[in-house]
Amino acid sequence: MNTSERTKMAAGEWYTCLDPELEALRVMARDAVFEHNSLPPRQRGDIGPALKSLLGVVGPGTRIEAPFHCAYGFNIVLGDGVFLNAGCTILDTAPVRIGKGTLLGPNVQIYCAEHHKEAAGRQAGLEIAKPVEIGDNAWIGGSAIILGGISIGDGAIVGAGAVVTRDVPPNTTVVGNPAQSVRRGRA
Repeated sequence: MNTSERTKMAAGEWYTCLDPELEALRVMARDAVFEHNSLPPRQRGDIGPALKSLLGVVGPGTRIEAPFHCAYGFNIVLGDGVFLNAGCTILDTAPVRIGKGTLLGPNVQIYCAEHHKEAAGRQAGLEIAKPVEIGDNAWIGGSAIILGGISIGDGAIVGAGAVVTRDVPPNTTVVGNPAQSVRRGRA
């Protein structure tokens, strides 16, 4: 049985990103992202029209500041009132779900793709896609990096510049590289 690379990617299996079907989908995403990033703010609104139609789900009151970048777009689910500040990058080779009321600071990066450990595998374009889940009312500080396979709970805070390599429980604050839990003070 010949399984497509897109099917393997969606199933969380090793796939080659050098596939023509996947490249065509990335070209569609680049076009939508270009429109979003190029439109004057009043014309763009909260999300450029092509990007909004490409994204998996966009809840009401959600806003994506420009510039923004994503790999495919269709794997991104944004709850009500989500805010992505300028410079966010979501490499959505797997589903990325961001819960309602969650805020992402400038230059936050979410990477679902993990490249092959062997040089020959990387040269062949082998990747495996791991989903990212961010709960409701979380706050991801500027320039934080979230790796594939990570879950961040409701109300969690990820400090600016943190590199999240492990799950973050609800209502927990993590900082640093790798991100570690800290005691949360009163606001």
